Amino acid sequence: MRSFTVNDLTLTRRHLIAGLAVLALAPAPALALSTATAQSLVTSLVAEIQTTVNSGKSNAAVYRAFESIFERYADVPTIARFALGPAARTASPAELSAFTNAFSTYISRKYGQRFQEFIGGTVTVKNARPDKNGIVVVQSVANLKNESPFAVDFHVSDRSGSAKVFNVIIEGVNMLTTERTEIGALLDQSGGSVPKLTQRLKQG
Repeated sequence: MRSFTVNDLTLTRRHLIAGLAVLALAPAPALALSTATAQSLVTSLVAEIQTTVNSGKSNAAVYRAFESIFERYADVPTIARFALGPAARTASPAELSAFTNAFSTYISRKYGQRFQEFIGGTVTVKNARPDKNGIVVVQSVANLKNESPFAVDFHVSDRSGSAKVFNVIIEGVNMLTTERTEIGALLDQSGGSVPKLTQRLKQG
């Protein structure tokens, strides 16, 4: 598998699966999330992703579909705040809102561009188990063309008020920290300015 660096935003095949869920900050204790609810969420998410990538629609239509999927299945505001890091605490509400919207589109475009390699692949949900702090880990196996099967764990919480995916672990690789590193690098390149970073994400 190719290595993944901050300066190389190209995704490996195994990083593609992270687009199914996108990443976020580890949540505070959840209310009463059941394993059945979490597994049902991930099963539905995977089904929608597979339908979208195999739909034959234009790239623009696929990107729009991915953005809708992410907004419904992932805790996008929390994801965006975590990816932004300490700058999220000093950004104004307007700046944070604009960044969150741009981040959602950026993520959709970023993974949508790479999901051609996922056409014909499958992600099979196997089981779910409770973890610490009310988190539920939904375990699955991914099968992509010309790749050996590999494990993908979806972390689900109801911190936002409903069950949402907030992180994905791919064979020990934490996609949450990977996304934070990427956005942090882009923020540095933007001189630490959140508005400039937001504009950069909008431009692709």
